[in-house]
Amino acid sequence: MSRLLRREDAPPVPVRELTAVSADGSRLHVELHGPEGAPAVVLAHGWTCNTHFWAAQIRDLAVDHRVIAYDQRGHGRSPEGGVAGYGTNALADDLEAVLAATLAPGEKAVLAGHSMGGMTLMAASRRAGLREHAAAVLLCSTGSSRLLAESLVVPLKAGAVRTRLTRAVLGARAPLGPVTPLSRKILKYGTMGAGSAPERVDLCARIVHACPRRARVAWGHVLADLDLDTGVRELRVPTAVIAGTEDRLTPPVHARAVAAALPQSLGLTELTGMGHMTPVEAPEVVTAKIRELVTEYVTMSATGKEEVA
Repeated sequence: MSRLLRREDAPPVPVRELTAVSADGSRLHVELHGPEGAPAVVLAHGWTCNTHFWAAQIRDLAVDHRVIAYDQRGHGRSPEGGVAGYGTNALADDLEAVLAATLAPGEKAVLAGHSMGGMTLMAASRRAGLREHAAAVLLCSTGSSRLLAESLVVPLKAGAVRTRLTRAVLGARAPLGPVTPLSRKILKYGTMGAGSAPERVDLCARIVHACPRRARVAWGHVLADLDLDTGVRELRVPTAVIAGTEDRLTPPVHARAVAAALPQSLGLTELTGMGHMTPVEAPEVVTAKIRELVTEYVTMSATGKEEVA
């Protein structure tokens, strides 16, 4: 089983690993956890992260779910992007490739995305693959547009200067280097709530600092000019939204706008004191919401065949 751990925050050992091939030939590292035949959950991580970001959810859910997690192109064990490069169409292509490689035709799953992972689901909202396989969706700490204008990472009044400086932060080419007390402090300020436990800050710092610089910069440019408002309006499956009240990267104004625009919104849960890294900062809440969506929207028949609730 995938619950064998070396440390509390150690990534679970997958039952199986495979490579999904995207439309442009990009190869994506995919992990499968939990028992075959169980209800499926697909996890898409955010900018500068990797599958280890979902360790808490995988440990809990893999007991009785089939959990599918993958590294976005250029992150973790997925190489740099192919000819399609980096962009929202590539995000959608990659998700469709993962769904096709891991789910049977017509098989339904709950899809959860954090930050850029949530943007992936918005980008793929009109794709046949998502509509075939998504029973319900969870969007964590994400937004669909105006990321620069609304970001609170740069502590200045809203306006052209703050927007310009935020763009520079997202596209910064400087290497992050090793994790140090100073770098942990900076990361905590930018991405986590003030009360975040030190071990959770350290986990996020190790994950973010492991992201290859080229991918970090390339995706940072994509996020700076993001416009997925149409994608939100086309996400026609039951969708829940989670946001931290202290999120500086994607402040709750984004989550409120997304929840209001969704065709089948299940509402917004705002987590007091949490920052941008909600699956790590509040793992129990995020995991419980995924379980709730599986229970409500994916059921198993007496023969073990998956059905949509």
